[in-house]
Order: sequence, then structure tokens, then C-alpha cells
Amino acid sequence: MPDAPANNLDATQERASGYLKRFRGGVVPHLIAGQRTLSTSGATFDTIDPVTNDRQCAVASGDAADIDMACNAAAEAFKTWRNVSGAKRREILHAIADAIEARSDEIALVESSDTGQPIRYMAKAALRGAENFRFYADRAPGAADGQSLPDSDHINYTMRQPIGPIGVITPWNTPFMLSTWKIAPALAAGCTVVHKPAEWSPLSAVILTEIMDQVIQRHGGPAGVVNLVHGMGERAGKSLTEHPEIKAVAFVGETTTGSHIMRQGAATLKRVHFELGGKNPVIVFDDADQDRALDAVLFMIYSLNGERCTSSSRALVQEGIYRDFAAKAAKRVANLKVGHPLDPATEIGPLIHPRHAEKVLSYPGLAREAGATVAVGGERALGGKGNYVQPTLFTEARNDMRIAQEEIFGPVLTMIPFKDEADAVRISNDVRYGLTGYIWTRDVGRAHRIARDLDAGMIWVNSENVRHLPTPFGGVKQSGIGRDGGDYSFDFYMETKNIAIAYDGHKIPRIGL
Repeated sequence: MPDAPANNLDATQERASGYLKRFRGGVVPHLIAGQRTLSTSGATFDTIDPVTNDRQCAVASGDAADIDMACNAAAEAFKTWRNVSGAKRREILHAIADAIEARSDEIALVESSDTGQPIRYMAKAALRGAENFRFYADRAPGAADGQSLPDSDHINYTMRQPIGPIGVITPWNTPFMLSTWKIAPALAAGCTVVHKPAEWSPLSAVILTEIMDQVIQRHGGPAGVVNLVHGMGERAGKSLTEHPEIKAVAFVGETTTGSHIMRQGAATLKRVHFELGGKNPVIVFDDADQDRALDAVLFMIYSLNGERCTSSSRALVQEGIYRDFAAKAAKRVANLKVGHPLDPATEIGPLIHPRHAEKVLSYPGLAREAGATVAVGGERALGGKGNYVQPTLFTEARNDMRIAQEEIFGPVLTMIPFKDEADAVRISNDVRYGLTGYIWTRDVGRAHRIARDLDAGMIWVNSENVRHLPTPFGGVKQSGIGRDGGDYSFDFYMETKNIAIAYDGHKIPRIGL
């Protein structure tokens, strides 16, 4: 468990209120071509405080006209930004990372207040975002590099070139870090960006865009390299994915929305990168280190309020240890601390929105109807007006139940017994998703076999999700398309060009003589 910040709730709330004051004083604007601007229509929407569900602030609600201005600004800036040297982009991205770190307290408190995520996790969100920028800063000078591919008559060489303006659409659960994960490699590659953040938690995107725009212009870059347009998915998001100036769309979110984006971008043949939903298995064999496995199982579903695509939301536990493992899990789940997200002791905060809380709370009834046991939780927590949900554990479940098939996206774990290796693989793969898988065993051969056989883009063995930035990140089936991380990101944000130069000695076919 991450170390909790050494401060008290009252002091933390006071600092957060100070940072949020700027957003509450008027309408939160877009940022287009370096200018803060309201929507051309004058439309706004309200965000809410997940703790109370009271109104938090008013935000400009963009539509096709605002998106058009932002996309045109990105296209104009691209003419200059694409020609900025990799060394200069490295300097700029490191400066962005410096500025993020300088405002890390603000970013953490605003994001925790906006999303309901406990500050113990959000305290490091800015530092992770800065790390993303530093990682891609150091890759910027080599982003265009290719290969030398000689044959007998020609020398072939490849190069990579930025694809153009990118549309980035990010989710509401951990928006700051996920925004940097997409935008940093795009900028390193030489692309410009139009960012449409989730309407439920848009505030940290404002801070990030301010930082990037100020640093880029301070270092001589053009306005419009990064643009921010708030709004609803069906208007702002749809306009972005359909706009002809946008050459590719990077999206993190729900699977159904991903399919809509693919359809919307089809007319302009947009490249898409999707990081979508998951119903990820964590498989615990009877030879595993059960204490470490239990720690990892609980962390990967109950941290971040369970609102994470890589959560281990299905625990597959071998029959011989199932009852003992489930009993230990139930005791720990019942002991999780639900509380105010800015309280350093809080492990589970309020969910993002009342609509999402209602969705999560619909599953205990479905579990009981299907014959599963609600071993812990299943109700609202703390009373009052907020979106607090008790951490919940379903046991004696089967994989054909909705609780095992659908992405709940909350602090809810479904525990399923399995017989043997083949049974574990069968159950794991019997869902429409394929993002991650987690395996706990001391049998090296078994670990390799199951890692090979699971339908998932990423596997961790005897570990929770620990990201290593050069490695590929992404899913299969309905969990996504494409890979982030390392140079895999450049495969999306750049076009690869081949150039063939003849040695002038090969025979050219002659016709029409």
C-alpha cells in the first residue's frame, strides 16, 4: 500500500479548496490556439463533488464549432511543430515534466476532489505523469529513426514521420496520468493534439494543458500544439473523431464507446488506438504464496475505488484452498476504510458519479438472483449524499453469471473456484475482454504455459500490475487495439516511410521496343 501523506484532513481540505477556487469562480474554459475561450454557443455543463453530489463548477460545453477551431489550430501548429528537432522537443518535454512536478500538490488535490479517488493514490499521480514526459522526452531525438535494409541492387532505408494532429479522448477514473500517457509520446513524435477529457472529471486536464502550452510557447513553439475542448461525447467527442484534420484518435474508456469512435472515424480512415474495458482474471493456484497473492488480489481490485481497467475483478482460486482464501479475503475486505478522499487514511473513496454508483450497486441483487453469495458489502456506505459504496466480495460464483462477465468498474470482487490448470484457462478466457491476466504459482512451467494460453495483452506472474514504461501496454478482443509504451507508441503516432536507392547496376525491364 502506498504511504499516506503526512497531513490531516482539515489542512488537506483547506489546500484543496484553495486550488479549486479558480474553477468555481466562473466557467472553466477551453484552451484553443493558446487562448482561453468559452463555447461559441455559450453552453455549459456542471460537474459535481463526489463526496456530496453538490455542484462543483460550471464548464464550457463544446460542440462542432469549438472542435473545428481547435482542430484547425492543431493543423496550423503542426506545420511548425513537426519540424522542431528531436533534441529541442526533448528539452521542452523535460521542462513540462519539471512544471508538472512543481504543481504536483495542486494536481493531486484537484484530481482527488474531482474524481473521488483517495489522496493516497492521487498523491503520486503528478509524479507518474512527469515520469511519462521524461521517458518520452529522452526518446524524442530518436523518434524518426529507421532501419537500413540493403539488398543486392538497392539500399533501402526507413524513417518515421509524425502522422499529424491527434485527437485524444481520456476517461474519468485517473485522468491526469492517462492523459500524459497519451499526449507525451504524441508530442515527442512531432504531432499536435486536441484533447477532449471526460466530462465527469475535466479539471486536471485544464492544469495539464496550461502547463504544456506555457512551456511550449516559452521555448519558442507555436500556439495550438496542444488544445483542450470540454464537452459531451455525443457532441464534442463525435465532432473530434469525425474531423478531417485529425489523423488518428487515441481513446481510453468503455468498449461500446470505442466501437462508436471506430465507426465515426471510418469516413476519414482515421487510425485508432483503443484502451478499453477488462474483466481480468487473477489465478491463484494451491502452490502459490497465498499471503502475497491475497495482498495483490485485494490491491488490484480495491485500490483506486476499483475504477481501473486493469483491476483483477475475477479471482479464480483453486478448489483446495478456495474456502480458506475466501475467508481471509472477506476479513480483509470488511476492514477496508471507506472515507473522504482527502483523508490520508482512506482506502476507498466515493465513486465518481451517482449514475455510476447506482450501476455498481445493481450487481449485489444480480449476484443473489444467480446463486452467488454476497460475502461482504453490497450496500451504500457512510450514508449521506455522496457516492460511497461498501467494498464488496461475491463468493461461490460461476463464470456464466453477469457478475463474472460484465465490467462493474467498482470496488467489487467476484471469486470463482477452479479445478485444475485447464479449467483455470477455460474460465479466464470465457469473457469478451482480454486486457490483463495475473498468475500466482510457484510452478515455473505452469506459469509459462498459462501466460501463453491466456487471451490477454499483458500478463503478470506472482505480481500485481507494475508498469515498466518500455514494455507494450494494451489488450486483445474487446479490450482494445494497439499498444502503448516504449517505441510501440511511435508506431501509432508516426508513419513509417521506406526509401529505395538503386546502385545503378540492376537490369530494368524494357517494353514497347
